[in-house]
Amino acid sequence: MSARFICLTSAFALTAGLANAEMNFNRIASFATPLNMAAGEDTSRETSPEIIAATADGMTLVYTDSPLGALGRIDITDAANPKPLGNIALAGEPTSVAIVGSTAYAGVNTSESYTAPSGQFDAIDVATGKTLASCDLGGQPDSIAASKDGSFIAVAIENERDEDLNDGIIPQLPAGNLILVNTAKDGLDCGSMKMVDLTGLADIAPSDPEPEYVSINSLGETVVTLQENNHMVVVSANGDIINHFSAGAVDLTGIDATDERGALIFTESQMGRKREPDAVTWIDDTHFATANEGDYEGGSRGWTIFNKNGTVVYDSGTDFEKAIIEIGHYPDKRSDAKGVEPESVTFGEFNGTPYVFVGAERASVVGVYDVTNPAAPQLTQLLPSGVGPEGYAVIPSRNLLISANEKDLIEDGGARAHVMLFEQQDAPATYPHLTSAGADELIGWGAISGMVADKDGIVWAVNDSFYGFQPSIFKIDTNSTPAKIVDVIRIHRQNGQAAQKLDLEGITLDGKGGFYLASEGRTDRVIPHAIYHVSADGLIKDRKGEIGLPAELMSVEKRFGFEGITKIDDTLWMAVQREWKDDPKNHVKLVAYNLKTKEWGAVHYPKAEPKKGWVGLSEIVAHGDNVYVIERDNQHDTRAVTKKIYKIALSEMTPAPLGGPLPVVTKTLVRDLLDDLTSTGGYVLDKVEGLAIFEDGTAIFSTDNDGVDDHSGETIFMNIGKIDGSHG
Repeated sequence: MSARFICLTSAFALTAGLANAEMNFNRIASFATPLNMAAGEDTSRETSPEIIAATADGMTLVYTDSPLGALGRIDITDAANPKPLGNIALAGEPTSVAIVGSTAYAGVNTSESYTAPSGQFDAIDVATGKTLASCDLGGQPDSIAASKDGSFIAVAIENERDEDLNDGIIPQLPAGNLILVNTAKDGLDCGSMKMVDLTGLADIAPSDPEPEYVSINSLGETVVTLQENNHMVVVSANGDIINHFSAGAVDLTGIDATDERGALIFTESQMGRKREPDAVTWIDDTHFATANEGDYEGGSRGWTIFNKNGTVVYDSGTDFEKAIIEIGHYPDKRSDAKGVEPESVTFGEFNGTPYVFVGAERASVVGVYDVTNPAAPQLTQLLPSGVGPEGYAVIPSRNLLISANEKDLIEDGGARAHVMLFEQQDAPATYPHLTSAGADELIGWGAISGMVADKDGIVWAVNDSFYGFQPSIFKIDTNSTPAKIVDVIRIHRQNGQAAQKLDLEGITLDGKGGFYLASEGRTDRVIPHAIYHVSADGLIKDRKGEIGLPAELMSVEKRFGFEGITKIDDTLWMAVQREWKDDPKNHVKLVAYNLKTKEWGAVHYPKAEPKKGWVGLSEIVAHGDNVYVIERDNQHDTRAVTKKIYKIALSEMTPAPLGGPLPVVTKTLVRDLLDDLTSTGGYVLDKVEGLAIFEDGTAIFSTDNDGVDDHSGETIFMNIGKIDGSHG
C-alpha cells in the first residue's frame, strides 16, 4: 500500500453539514503549465490556465492561457501522469474555450481599448493546432459554451468596463450582447451568426449589459449572467429572450468583513449584498447554479440555484464560506470585499449522482455538492485546488474532474500555475488533513508553524505572524480522521489584551500544563526575538513570562530567528533558521537556555548548500536519545530539493559558551519528505514547518499555508509513522 493511504487515513468527515459518501473525489495528479512551453522558450514568463475543456474521447485537455496568448494542451491518456502537448499560438488573448468532438472553439480578445472592443471566434483542430475557421465577433468575447448536440455555440460579448475610468462606474459603452453561431464541418458557419440584444433588461445600467458567462441546457436554452448588472437572462435556441430577472441580494451575518488585521473574527455583517454572479451552469432543463463572485458592488460569498422562472431555489448563504474557514483556507486579505470569492461553477453527473462543483478563487478550494435535490444540496467534499481555481472540465466517463488554476506566482518565487486532476474513487477522501469542524465555536485558522505532541493523541500548534494580532495555540485531536482542532487558546497579557505582533514559530510543553513559545523577531520592525512562558490559558506571566536574548546573540542576530523550541530536562533548545552574522557559511546555531542557571550556549548545525534560494531549519523536537530537526529550502514544486528530517544524538547536544567557537554536531538523515509532499497528488509545498513526535515515536509533520496569501491554502498534516522510518 502506498504512503498516501497509510499516512493520510482521511475519510472526509466534516461532521454536520457534510455528507460522508463512499465515493470520493481525490486528487491524482497536477500539471504545471510551464511544461507546455517550447524548448528554448523563456519558462520564467507568466502562464495562466483559466478555462479548460476536454475532447469528446476524454483523452486531451485544452485550456486558455491569456498571458501567453495561446491554448495549452495536455495528454491525459494516463490521467495520473499528464503529459504536455504544447501550446497553440492565437491572434490575441483567449478568454474561453469549448470543444465539440476534437475541435476547439476559442473566443479571442483582440481589443485595442475598452472603447473600441474587438474579437474573433476561432475553430481549431486540437490534434494539429490548425485554425479551421474564424469569425469576426464585433466585440470582446468572454465566456463561450457549446450546445449539448454540438450544433451551435453561444458567446458572451462582454465589452468589459474600464475599472480605472470614473471608479469603474457603469454604464460604459459600447454595450455587450450575446452571439449565437452554428458549427459546421469546416468548423464554423459565420453566416449563421445571430446577435441577441440584451439592453434595457437590467435595473442596473440597462444601457450597458456586461454578459459574463453562458451555459446551454438540453433544450438549447442559453442562460447568461450579466455580472455587473446583477441580472440573469434566459435565451432560446432561436435567440428569443424567454425570461430575465434580477439576481437579487442577500444579508450576510457572522462574517469577517475587515481586511488585513491579522486576526480571524467572524462577528461582522454585510446587509443587502448583491449576488453579482460570475459563472453559471445548468443542472437540468429547469435549474441552474451561479457562483456569486461580485465584481462591481456586490459579492455574496456563496452560490445560488435558480429556477429559470426567476425563483431562488437554494442559496448557500455563509455555509460554504464557513466550511472553508474550518479547513484553514479562509483568505483574510479579501475579507471586506468578497471573502472566499466563489467565481466558478460547473455541473457533472458521476455514477448516477448529479454534482455541482463550486470554486472559491481566493480560498483555492473546490466545493463538491450533491444536487440530487436542487432545493437542498449536500456539501460532500472540499478539494484542494491550485492557486486561483478558474475553470473546470468534467469527464464522467472516466470519473475525472479537472481544475484550471490561473495564478502563477513566478514573480514572487512561488508556485507555478497548475492544472489539477481529481478522480472519483471508491475510497476515503484524502483531504482535508486538518479541520475545526465540530468545535463548539467557529474556529478560523491558518499559517500553522511549530507543533508539540502531548498525551492521548493531542498535538498543540501555534500560528505565525500572519495572524500577529491573534497569536494562538490550537489543540488538535489526532485520534480522528481528519485530525480536528477542538479548542483554541489566545495568547494574551496581564491586561487581557492579545499579545500582538508575535511571530510564533515554536512550541513545547513546560511540564506543568503551560507552554514555552519561540517568537521570531523583526528588529527592523522593533519586534525582538524572544521566548515566552505562558500558562494553560495563554497568559504571558508578566516579567517572568518573557525571556529576551542575551547581548552576545543580539549583537549578531538577523531577522531569521528561532524556528522551533524543545525542552530537555531544564534546558530549552531553539533552532535558528538561517545564518547570523558570526556563523560560518551553511552553519546555523542550535541555541540552549538553561531555565535554572539562566545560562545561554549553542552548538553549530551544518545545513545543506542551497541549489536555489536558501536552506534553513524550521523545527526542533527532542525525543528519546535524539533531537530531530526539519531542514528545508524555500522552493516549491519541481524546484524543491531539501525537505528533510535529520536527527542529532543527545550526547552531542552540549552547548558551548556564546561568543567563542561552537562545536559542530553530526546530523543523520531520518526521512526525505519529498515523496510525502507529493503523495497527495499535488505539487511540493515549500514551508514544512511543524513536527510533533509522540511518546511511542509516531511523528506528524505539517506545512504552513501562509494565511492563504498568494498560496493555495493547502495544509498538509501528515502522520508518517514511527520516526525511525517504519510505518508501524
